[in-house]
Amino acid sequence: MRIRDIMVENVAYVTVPGTREVIMEICKERYISGVPVVKGGKVEGVVTRQDLLKNPNERQIALLMSRNPVTISPEATIAEAARIIRSRGIRRLPVVEGEKLVGIITAADIVREIAKGGYKVPIGDYVGEKTIAIWDEMPLSVAGRIMELGKVKAAPVLNLELELVGLITDRDLINAAVIEDETEHSDLSLGADEDAWTWEGMRDTMKLYYGVSKMKLPGKRVREVMVKEVVTATRNCEVIECAGKMSENKFDQLPVISTRGKLVGMLYDTDLLKVLE
Repeated sequence: MRIRDIMVENVAYVTVPGTREVIMEICKERYISGVPVVKGGKVEGVVTRQDLLKNPNERQIALLMSRNPVTISPEATIAEAARIIRSRGIRRLPVVEGEKLVGIITAADIVREIAKGGYKVPIGDYVGEKTIAIWDEMPLSVAGRIMELGKVKAAPVLNLELELVGLITDRDLINAAVIEDETEHSDLSLGADEDAWTWEGMRDTMKLYYGVSKMKLPGKRVREVMVKEVVTATRNCEVIECAGKMSENKFDQLPVISTRGKLVGMLYDTDLLKVLE
């Protein structure tokens, strides 16, 4: 199957110059996690929700985006797209003909096709080896930093009894974030207070004041914003079943539990792409 058979043609994208507020609005409206950045009709980069969380003090798309993104031809196969997505650690590929953006293909698009196939092997071999879990009483800012360091866009949430009580994603963090405008200043004086030869007037007047817009996570706990109704899987579940759950519910991941209900790992949609390799 070719990329052009399953790619999204009505592509949501942003242009430069532009600001993060445009990205946040598009991601919320279209229920997506990232978009291509176009300038003069050419794809110049990709910007995602995780880029916003990593750079809370930056507003300009040009400084937030990842430049020189990997692209793919509409004539390539979905197996080729799956290999690129997994090897590059990305989630989406802009589809271009020449230099023109004609579509986009994501891990979710490929998982939707896997759900239609006959992949009845258990998911046990596809569950990631490392799982980062979050405490439900943890402050959002700490949870966000842990997810950033762990390079995950979703994490299962445990309580003190180590029970799985929820799931938190980068979407939940962005939706909870607030934009705060502050005024900061820089001292442009050529001398310091201990410099006896510096004119007093120069020290007192040469300051530059400027506005700064920062994105901050509020002082809430994880349990206040997490998803509480969690769809799970076990290691014996088949690939086709899990792909169907993800596709139907627009999930990027499923917590994997034992027969006793204890968390044992996470299955991400990009893990399922292995069946095409």
